[in-house]
Amino acid sequence: MIEGWRWYGALDRISLSEIAQTGASSIVTALHEIPYGEVWPRETVAARKAQIREAGFDWTVVESLPIHEAIKRGAGDLTQLFANYRQSMANLAAEGIRVICYNFMPLLDWTRTDLTAPVRRGGSCLRFSVEKMAAFELFMIERPRADRDYTADNIAAAKRWYDSAKPEDLEILVTAIMAGLPGAYDRYDVQGLRQALAPYAGLDRDALRANFKRFLDEVIPAAEDLGLSFAVHPDDPPRDILGLPRIVSNAADIDWILSARESLSNGLTLCAGSLGANPANDVPAIAKQFAGKIHFAHLRNVAKEPDGSFEEAAHLEGDTDMPALVEVLMREERRRKNENRPDSDIVFRPDHGHELLTDAQKGAHPGYPLIGRMRGLAELRGVIAGLNHTAVLS
Repeated sequence: MIEGWRWYGALDRISLSEIAQTGASSIVTALHEIPYGEVWPRETVAARKAQIREAGFDWTVVESLPIHEAIKRGAGDLTQLFANYRQSMANLAAEGIRVICYNFMPLLDWTRTDLTAPVRRGGSCLRFSVEKMAAFELFMIERPRADRDYTADNIAAAKRWYDSAKPEDLEILVTAIMAGLPGAYDRYDVQGLRQALAPYAGLDRDALRANFKRFLDEVIPAAEDLGLSFAVHPDDPPRDILGLPRIVSNAADIDWILSARESLSNGLTLCAGSLGANPANDVPAIAKQFAGKIHFAHLRNVAKEPDGSFEEAAHLEGDTDMPALVEVLMREERRRKNENRPDSDIVFRPDHGHELLTDAQKGAHPGYPLIGRMRGLAELRGVIAGLNHTAVLS
């Protein structure tokens, strides 16, 4: 398995020289400074790749080549947006990029209610609190019919939290939820978010699926021609948010996507944390079911609570059996090697991490501290070494 590390380029507080000290060999990045829907110029891709190579890394996975919201909504004439997307694909392929990670989550890429929840022995983590999310939807943005998405106990807990919250608590909550908006271009206050949600009115699960199918039909043939592998990222969290449908949340959803356009280029980013936040998901079993189409892996863990809340756990301490999951991926790599597949080595990255020691002083992107992820990478490296050793002994 190839050790990757997500890097936000010029927007990242963590330098490539610091990443080099973690031992990772492959950088996972994107041209985050380019607005959604615009073409990624080949010369810009080439410059970024040269920068990464000069620092001693490979760049083979893009995370992400973002999809314009109009495509997700199926709104208007999308001809130019799809043409731009395919041109960006061609420019990436021309520079040797082989895997494109992407998601189809409407409006929000990921959602948390706490960016610095305390960890038992020190440090902090990302957290999703159902009661805070319900308070936000019911009492702050006052979303119509939001009560249908929560239990009576959820709503009662949300009301208690909201009634006791101070103004600064509400501001912190808005900031945490806005952190999940993609890119660096749109951040909203409460009124702004209400307005941003308006264009999605009437977008149900079936409509979003139809728009997703159209996207696949537009890009997967080009991916096949270019030798690219697309890897859809699961919903985070795997539940409807703000009344917006989520359609990449479980094995049935993944099966629909991979069957909607049959192609080896139409594949999966196996995100253990996103899938692991759904109590119904057996993450190692899902990995085994779709192993042949896993093009990229995010390895992280979560600890779930009975009301649907969860928080980021240390990589080997959450609800997912991480060694069992890594073993599935390593067996798949061995199978591909036996078939002489060119994509036999799977890039993974230690996804998220606790803020530990001096991480908080660094001010890195939420969930992407240096020391916390380095701890996660070291633990995962140990799991891989142990499984390789066991295989030798057996």
